[in-house]
Amino acid sequence: QVQLVESGGDLVQPGESLKLSCAASGSTLRYYAIGWFRQVPGKEREGVACISSTDGRKFYLDSVKGRFTISGNDAKTSLFLQMNNLKPEDTAVYYCGVSLYCHEGLNEYDYWGQGTQVTVSS
Repeated sequence: QVQLVESGGDLVQPGESLKLSCAASGSTLRYYAIGWFRQVPGKEREGVACISSTDGRKFYLDSVKGRFTISGNDAKTSLFLQMNNLKPEDTAVYYCGVSLYCHEGLNEYDYWGQGTQVTVSS
């Protein structure tokens, strides 16, 4: 099993930046991908970014490319999401998760944490 704890969510104004952190423990080495997804109540979860540990490739949701940067360590015990130029539509609960690979929609994970709230509003 894998335990994940997200942190860093906050209320920010449009255009501002925020950095999310994820601390993972347990059997992280059994998984080859770690990433972020977000969810708004009543809507489907939306994959945001994912790192494949097999080749180091990073994948992003089109709407966050150029604004968000995912990073982490090889052991998959720490994961970060640097979010710049935040927009109101980025408002959601953000979760980190692990999976065997980065799925096409970046939103399928085997384990995830409790999430951290990001609110972008003026």
